Amino acid sequence: MPIYEFKCLKCQEYFELLVMSQDEELELRCPKCKSEEFERVISTTNYSMSSGSGKGQEGGVKTRQCSSGSCTTYDIPGLSR
Repeated sequence: MPIYEFKCLKCQEYFELLVMSQDEELELRCPKCKSEEFERVISTTNYSMSSGSGKGQEGGVKTRQCSSGSCTTYDIPGLSR
């Protein structure tokens, strides 16, 4: 479920929209001024390699030898599948 971020061209407000399904009909309006004039912006991502809470949520980096030289694996904290 992607979250899209928009900027209203009328009032300069930033807002997000969660899309649950491709078939979902959405009314796209600025929540502040109700304008239909906006542009999609590129959202930034943010994550941490250690949680600091000490509850086993710490990330890490593992480097090993592989056929192309060395390979690196990043363990990112959070829920696993």
